[in-house]
Amino acid sequence: MAYQLSQRSLDRLKGVDDRLIKVVKRAIELSPIDFMVLEGVRSKEQCMINYGKGRTASQCAAKGVPTKYANPSAAKVTWLNNPFASKHTVGKAVDLVPYPVDWNDLKKFDLIAQAMLQAAKELGVPVRWGADWDNDGKPRERGESDSPHFEI
Repeated sequence: MAYQLSQRSLDRLKGVDDRLIKVVKRAIELSPIDFMVLEGVRSKEQCMINYGKGRTASQCAAKGVPTKYANPSAAKVTWLNNPFASKHTVGKAVDLVPYPVDWNDLKKFDLIAQAMLQAAKELGVPVRWGADWDNDGKPRERGESDSPHFEI
């Protein structure tokens, strides 16, 4: 069955690098499962919200993030030392999730990754997956756990 991106997913690709958009659109054609674009371009405020998760007010303040975003009881969602360094901020990254969303089924994320990496290869676009930062083909081997994330 051939899947296609929903209008909501297409809207979330606005501002993303054209090469990455082409890869995502080709990947949905190749994918054996449906997926959606969770996030493309990330706002400065969203960066601060994300950085605050799993961090104290003093940790946030040290990085120039207002302390109101501190949420130490939440799971940490970014490991960036600079909260504004995400490739999402410049349209060079997307987060893709299985549809319907199932955060616990990593095999579905692996299927999306296979489609994305195949599409990237076909189109000659260098793509890196957040569950295999070192591109050695061994996902999640050393804390590489950002399964939804793809970047150029």
